[in-house]
Amino acid sequence: MSQRPDSDQEMPLVSHLTELRTRLLRIIAAVFLLFAGLFYFSQDIYALVAAPLRAYLPEGATMIATGVASPFLTPFKLTLMVSLFLSIPIILHQIWGFIAPGLYKHEKRIAIPLLISSILLFYAGMAFAYFVVFPVMFGFFASVTPEGVEMMTDIGQYLDFVLTLFFAFGVAFEIPIATFLLIWVGVVDVATLRRSRPYVIVGCFAVGMVLTPPDVFSQTLLAVPMWLLFEAGLLCGSLIKRRDEQESVDEADSETPTNDQPPAAQP
Repeated sequence: MSQRPDSDQEMPLVSHLTELRTRLLRIIAAVFLLFAGLFYFSQDIYALVAAPLRAYLPEGATMIATGVASPFLTPFKLTLMVSLFLSIPIILHQIWGFIAPGLYKHEKRIAIPLLISSILLFYAGMAFAYFVVFPVMFGFFASVTPEGVEMMTDIGQYLDFVLTLFFAFGVAFEIPIATFLLIWVGVVDVATLRRSRPYVIVGCFAVGMVLTPPDVFSQTLLAVPMWLLFEAGLLCGSLIKRRDEQESVDEADSETPTNDQPPAAQP
């Protein structure tokens, strides 16, 4: 019996690599097009991001640029990161298009809502950081500035600071998705997660301490939402698990033969 040529055996791998390359190029093109459209407004974008800090600067104080190229490179970097954040739906769509053919129908039914929810939760985390955390945190920093010290923040250091918080809160708001997946896949059950609640709370504060600046306000403002989001994921996971178990019972009942049928007629 003759074997197939090596080229035929390698064809599936080559086609997968070709598709992966195509999707990566689409992602790069999407980020570049967004960046090209936003670059003209880079100064305005930075002014918008810096607004929470500038609102609490002392009268007459301004932000400063200590680097020679910082007035250009800092808005440039921010615009690039904004383009990347705005491209997240496109990036996840391309990833979904690559892995979807290998999923079962019931897996696709769950994966699509999870994909949409993960995008919305990531943006919700960034919005929470900008509208809730930043005003409280910068107001606290301004209030504890020692007498005789003028608060004037470097624009590059400020950008690194806020980008870290944006990413930290965006990832932290994905906790319901991670909790739901752990329950749905069967890695842990709901009862185990409920018993582990004290450890989860301590872990949330530990993560907040690592991912946020060394002040108790930003750590608490990250840890408390993480804990509440864990509870939301635990609730959703328990509801889905209960529904799946009920469907399994209903299917088993429907497949069980009944003995209520009349006996067959004798010849």
